[in-house]
Amino acid sequence: MKRNFNIKWIQVGVMLLTLLTTGCSLFDMELQENYDYEHKTLDPNIGISARKFLENRSYGTPENPTDTAFKWMRMGLEYAGIDLNELEKADRTFIFLHNDAIKIWDVKTKKVTGGLFLDFPIVTGVDGTGKPLTKPAAKWEDYSKEDVRNYFLYLILQGKYNFADLSIDNVKAKTLLPANTVASKGSLLGYLNEGKGFDQEGAMYLKLVNNSDLAPIQINNKTTNRSGGYGVTNGVVHVYGVKGNTTVYPFISLQ
Repeated sequence: MKRNFNIKWIQVGVMLLTLLTTGCSLFDMELQENYDYEHKTLDPNIGISARKFLENRSYGTPENPTDTAFKWMRMGLEYAGIDLNELEKADRTFIFLHNDAIKIWDVKTKKVTGGLFLDFPIVTGVDGTGKPLTKPAAKWEDYSKEDVRNYFLYLILQGKYNFADLSIDNVKAKTLLPANTVASKGSLLGYLNEGKGFDQEGAMYLKLVNNSDLAPIQINNKTTNRSGGYGVTNGVVHVYGVKGNTTVYPFISLQ
């Protein structure tokens, strides 16, 4: 009897093993399915111009009324009197500023705690040693219109500079900022870069932080992008404004 009992359990075990290795046909499915793996990446082309991209995400739209990521950038462009048709012209790279790149506001302290308004504060006077006395800007109108205009001209590059066009070594790009442009002393920018403020060739330097896919793009050895590679119909857009690494300086840092 004991021998027959063992034989029965051996038979049951063989049956179970057979079921598991024949594709589980009782459940109309297979344990393993062979298929060809196809690597895909998200399409970076957004199918609109840089201008439309800005407009869709600055003051909100009926479809996305709360999307105001570029609100402060658009306000600056309008204050500076820059024709938005510049964002329609072909074969360009556009540096877009997220709100955080311009003004980070602490609701508790009610103070500007980051962004361009903090890094390029308004000069209110000088002390006895000639050192500028400053306060954070609160609005674009605190700056001279010419300085703001020149700053935004610096953020438009002639030619396309996307991830595939860059490496870990700096690439020099020509912007729309005219050569020999000097910032006023109305803000701290006019005291930086040996008192010039802007790159004197109107050049911007871009590189990848490392060799990995979609590595951050760094501008002037200082500021890395928040997101990038947006393929617009007239070029490419990179967005800056990561907290802690916000302001795009319009000259190369030697640090």
